[in-house]
Amino acid sequence: MIAAWGGEGKAGRERAARVRGERAPPILHAVPTLLLSPRILEDTSRLREAALAAGWEVVRLQRWRPEGEATPPVAIYGEPLFVLAVAEALGVALVEPPLDWLARLPERYRRRAVECLTLGEARAVPGPRFIKPADDKCFPAQVYPGGGAELPRYPGVDEATLTLVAEPVLWELEVRLFVVDRAIKAASIYARDGGQIARAEDGSWPWSDAERAEALAFAGGLLADPAVELPRAVVLDVGRIAGRGWAAVELNPAFGSGLYGCDAAGALAVIAAACGVEVS
Repeated sequence: MIAAWGGEGKAGRERAARVRGERAPPILHAVPTLLLSPRILEDTSRLREAALAAGWEVVRLQRWRPEGEATPPVAIYGEPLFVLAVAEALGVALVEPPLDWLARLPERYRRRAVECLTLGEARAVPGPRFIKPADDKCFPAQVYPGGGAELPRYPGVDEATLTLVAEPVLWELEVRLFVVDRAIKAASIYARDGGQIARAEDGSWPWSDAERAEALAFAGGLLADPAVELPRAVVLDVGRIAGRGWAAVELNPAFGSGLYGCDAAGALAVIAAACGVEVS
């Protein structure tokens, strides 16, 4: 059995009916289930509320390897390693962005030089360069003033690890977009002034109407361009580079991306699609 925090939604009501000795109502159609990681965080709580409001079941797993099978259709959200482990156990095919997507994106949407190299190749790149792992966080993502020669060496980290090497730029503001079928379902600012968190003291994520309009206009042009390859469901981060204008920051898998101030219902629709769940 999969450990739940209470078996919320229709399944919870059915269990309660059985406890009272009543006949459980028949299941007329498949209801999506949202599986959440053991960690109780603001984002998982917001998605839980959105899922319950949409009539979903919600289960918070107490382990990364569920002992049984959740009833499909199933969407999973949490830390990326947790999601990958649960998806493998349940046979859920996840939608993930290509690791070299940013390096292959047309320059008019990047507005900076970006290469996708192996870690071994990246060690020979002159500085300064912003260098990050293309996939997992096996070394710090940051600007290396002296270039790749300053990259750390860790036991077990393969020199063939794909690595993104970019020209350093100053991001004036950065915006998160949850996207499915090239349509934006939710948007929020998340950083200003070179990476400072853009959250106000009251917990809101304020940005001006002009900033929102600019971000959506740039993203809309990128999403409408057939020359830009995109997964069906993904998180697209965009931002404004000082002296250059709007550009793509990166793509992230929807099932592990933070919400910031994004509408939880819109984000849930994208997370569901990234897990192969079709919702109306």
